[in-house]
Amino acid sequence: MVPLIRGNPALFALCRDRVSAAHWRSLGATPVMGDLDKPATLRRLSGLAHVVFHFAPPAPDRPGDPRTRDLIGALERGASLPHAFIYISTTGVYGDCQGAFIDECRPVRPLTVRAARRVDAETRLRAFGARTGCRVSILRAPGIYAEERLPLERMQRGDPLPEAGSDPWTNHIHAQDLAQAALDALRRGRPNRVYNVVDDSRLRLGEFHELLARRFGLPLPERLPLADVRRKISEITWSFWSESRQISNERIKREFGRAWYYPTFASFLDSLAPETPKESSGN
Repeated sequence: MVPLIRGNPALFALCRDRVSAAHWRSLGATPVMGDLDKPATLRRLSGLAHVVFHFAPPAPDRPGDPRTRDLIGALERGASLPHAFIYISTTGVYGDCQGAFIDECRPVRPLTVRAARRVDAETRLRAFGARTGCRVSILRAPGIYAEERLPLERMQRGDPLPEAGSDPWTNHIHAQDLAQAALDALRRGRPNRVYNVVDDSRLRLGEFHELLARRFGLPLPERLPLADVRRKISEITWSFWSESRQISNERIKREFGRAWYYPTFASFLDSLAPETPKESSGN
């Protein structure tokens, strides 16, 4: 995302170690040392920024999202507040919709602890926006992919897939499109507004993997009954595969007025150079 906004006079990046600080400095940002898991280190953020991009996930071993809570607390202690706050959440907050076509009006119903933490963050941020007048935009993203973020390792390992028709509907967004959506939210997002950031693909899980198999010359995964699949894959993978939904992107396309760099997953695969991209350990 930094290359998209490089050249701005003051771009700060919260860093918790020297390695990450050096990385962000090389991208043109000014490192600010702090740690979202150590609230006392966040005091220097008070009054620092006019705009906040918050993409850090909740801590995996704590209830709710203390990271977002403590970040909000640090910002509110400042003499001036940010006028815009952009947060990347997850479409997992909708839970299992049994393949239904849904939009942002669908009530949240998280079924995993991971998604419940995101609901906690969203709730805190919307209250922050209502309380302070800061323009909060919440971007709900599905499976994020890029050339280096493809589940090729899992396919090479031979993990099975559910039988056709019983496999879930999936939703996707390319990393570059998600980054651009965050910038568009800064310019065009409405106050306390939620946006689904999903591309135009309509793919079941099996169709997604079949596209990958054809593109990279991999064997098609074995199709098994759901009960058999569950016994052969990790719990984290099953938590994603056990939820099915088709998510509308009409709101973000209408209000942001931008076409995707990669409208579908197939269009992304068609854009790749002949050589195989780096393998990913993605689920």
